[in-house]
Amino acid sequence: MLEIEIDGKPIQVPDGSTVMEAATEAGAYIPHFCYHKKLSIAANCRMCLVQVEKAPKPLPACATPVTNGMKVWTQSELAVKAQKGVMEFLLINHPLDCPICDQGGECQLQDLAVGYGDSKSRYQEEKRVVFNKNLGALVSTDMTRCINCTRCVRFTTEIAGEMELGQAFRGEHAEIMPFVEKTVDSELSGNIIDLCPVGALTSKPFRFAARTWELSRRKSVSPHDALGANLIVQTKHDVVKRVLPLENEALNECWLSDKDRFSYEALSSDQRLTRPMVKQGGEWKTVDWQTALEFAANGLKGIVRDHGPAAIGGLASPHATLEELHLLQKLVRGLGSDNVDFRLRQVDFRADTSRAGIPWLGMPVAAVADLNRLLVVGSFLRKDAPLLAQRVRQAAKRGLHVSAVGPNAEEWLIKVRHRALVAPADMVSTLAQVVVAVAAEKGLAVTESLAAGLPAQVSDEARAIAQSLASGQKVAVWLGSLAVQHPRAAELQQLANEIARLCGGVAGFIGEAANSVGGYAAGATPRAGGLDARAMIEQPRKAYVLLGAEPALDFADGVAAVAALGSAQLVIALSAFDAESLRETANVLLPIAPFSETSGTFVNCEGTAQSFNAVARPLGETRPGWKVLRVIANLLDLTGFAQGDSEAVRAEVLVDGKVADLDNGLGAVEAVPTAAAVGLQRVADVPIYFADPLVRRAPSLQKAKDAAVPLARMSAATAASLGIQSGDRVRVSGSGRVELTAVVDDSVANACVRVAAAHVSTVGLGPMFGELSVERV
Repeated sequence: MLEIEIDGKPIQVPDGSTVMEAATEAGAYIPHFCYHKKLSIAANCRMCLVQVEKAPKPLPACATPVTNGMKVWTQSELAVKAQKGVMEFLLINHPLDCPICDQGGECQLQDLAVGYGDSKSRYQEEKRVVFNKNLGALVSTDMTRCINCTRCVRFTTEIAGEMELGQAFRGEHAEIMPFVEKTVDSELSGNIIDLCPVGALTSKPFRFAARTWELSRRKSVSPHDALGANLIVQTKHDVVKRVLPLENEALNECWLSDKDRFSYEALSSDQRLTRPMVKQGGEWKTVDWQTALEFAANGLKGIVRDHGPAAIGGLASPHATLEELHLLQKLVRGLGSDNVDFRLRQVDFRADTSRAGIPWLGMPVAAVADLNRLLVVGSFLRKDAPLLAQRVRQAAKRGLHVSAVGPNAEEWLIKVRHRALVAPADMVSTLAQVVVAVAAEKGLAVTESLAAGLPAQVSDEARAIAQSLASGQKVAVWLGSLAVQHPRAAELQQLANEIARLCGGVAGFIGEAANSVGGYAAGATPRAGGLDARAMIEQPRKAYVLLGAEPALDFADGVAAVAALGSAQLVIALSAFDAESLRETANVLLPIAPFSETSGTFVNCEGTAQSFNAVARPLGETRPGWKVLRVIANLLDLTGFAQGDSEAVRAEVLVDGKVADLDNGLGAVEAVPTAAAVGLQRVADVPIYFADPLVRRAPSLQKAKDAAVPLARMSAATAASLGIQSGDRVRVSGSGRVELTAVVDDSVANACVRVAAAHVSTVGLGPMFGELSVERV
């Protein structure tokens, strides 16, 4: 610790601190533009000039290291004169168009100009003008306002991981621009809007929508991926106008992914379901709530009476709140059925009978910074969990060795030290080879129950991964969405647990959705004798209660899901949106509130329960999902449904607001015979902007590069063997058939075709895993 005096106040700061950090510690504000605590030091705005004892001239506080005994004055006559001089230079070319600028009212330049600017300008020459740049569908530009702080440049390079912006030319001709007129396509691009201290970069969807002082601000939690980013949702007249990050160092830090930031547009979609509807005589009719609820309750009574409780199934989206999931399973079980599940894209449920507890990440999100070895199995990490990938990216810069196993090798913008690029059918054997090699490296015995099925030969890739893991002190093995949705997911988890045990590390799940952990905590999984999501589709029930899911797009096999639900006598769909596949399969549509119009809880991948309240009034006749389920249960005369608010429901699930029984342990898993893969294998990702009903209906996100129509991606070797070239139209056949454009992509394993799921153009292909054939049209 070093002793320093700031404005006459003595403090102690760690060696290596800057004057800016010391001033923050002392509670002294130093004006600045280019400095940001999460970015590298640029020291190019010069606004933070301060007076330092014995220094011949003012020094930039952001780039000046503290020395023992240093004396600093931040408000002295010399410091203020320097700061005012810098401000005058910054305002020379600024257009001063505050009345029409979206940044007005929350602009750093505007605020500091009040304190450090003059009332008039001495500059008489012509001001420069900078042409605007096209950065894509999400970020709007007014580049004449830019003060060249380079925050956006440093963010895209250092945090997002890809140099998408740069500064060209010199002096007053300097401009921030994308490369060769490209757009900014990072899944974290919206953060440059927050970082920009002036109005040069603003939100395109929010442009001219409201003034900042007109907006109400409410805290909330992201309903999308498993990280559970904290949000500030801003509303005007009960319409969500903007979403900003709420800083939480333990989770999202000060960042948001674009789908967290811009998906709010879907809340005002013309596809919002706002009134209850009942299908009569093949036609949909709008009815009042009492009629719709009685129709649903009487229908369930009739199914139980005529076919028994086991004829009823409950299927829920993992994006539903903890309270909704809890009351759904309670309703289904109150009717005498145990058929309830929220894992709609999963197909292997053998682990259910031998789980030690609730599967989770296995570690706090913030502890990623402490890891030195990480193995990621079956994940589209960068798109599935953008902010978690960002943490891994920063840790990799500090020495974390990242390895990967799976059929995909798309660019994560992270240095991947070792990778086994293998087809889905080979993932289990590859991970088993890693187990054998790690045991040999560590000189330890493999668990007896696994030893018999391990291979004798180890590939070079598996050995390299094992050597990397064995040399680490803090090791983690993460299973991604592809691993969880894999037909042999149980074996993958067993092997991941074994690798973690041998390395003295942890194994866990990245998670697919906001409540991938919360669904287990809520009890929305079948117990002994109940049917899981796959079984409820393969063995159709007479009645279904469908919560927040779209049959065609949110299941492992959309075709089978639509067929199963379409054959049922009764489907009660609770949904915020009027989806085509719901109209095709449901008998009654009940409009429930999205996350912005209801209170609830999401349990993120690290097991933290985060509750939130409504930020706007429900649209039309929309009602909170938990209330709708409670009223249906009351009409059915079920006990235990007298909760007056969502807090009472949450209290039934959580103990002191926390999730108990987090444990990734797994006992013996029942073996199933598996046939060797013969033809091409499908690799199915769920694109970031098609993953849930909200992002699918956000117009700006649907214009982004990641929302492009899916392609049939295959390696050059695979394409050559089929006589296919990039750009060819091909017919891809599985259990169904679709036509797509082929593209050569060597990030896909050989003998595989990557075809995205959850999209209307590919839903007809059928299951997310399995054999395909491809032929040129």
